[in-house]
Amino acid sequence: MRWLVWFLIGLLVLLQYKLWVGDGSLAEVWNLYQQVEAQQEENRQLRERNQALEAEVEDLKQGLEAIEERAREELGMVRDDETFYQIIEEHPGQDGAQQ
Repeated sequence: MRWLVWFLIGLLVLLQYKLWVGDGSLAEVWNLYQQVEAQQEENRQLRERNQALEAEVEDLKQGLEAIEERAREELGMVRDDETFYQIIEEHPGQDGAQQ
C-alpha cells in the first residue's frame, strides 16, 4: 500500500513537471500566444499599408491629377502657363549678423 502512495505522488510530480516546464508547458503556450498576437498586429499594419498603396496605384491609373500632384510635390515641376515663386523664410536667430 505504501508503494502505491509513493507511486501516485511520483506520477503527480511527473505530470506537474510536464505541465509547468516540459514541452507544451503553460509558459511555452503563453509565449506562443504572445507571438501570434504580435504577428497579427504586424499583419494588420501591413494590410493597411497595402490598401493605401493599392489606392494610390488605382488613383495613378485613373487620372492625370494624381500624376500631376506627384510631379509638383516630389519633382517641383510647373506647367508652361504658370509662374514659379520660391519663398525663403528666415528662421529665428538667423538675422544675418555673426556673433
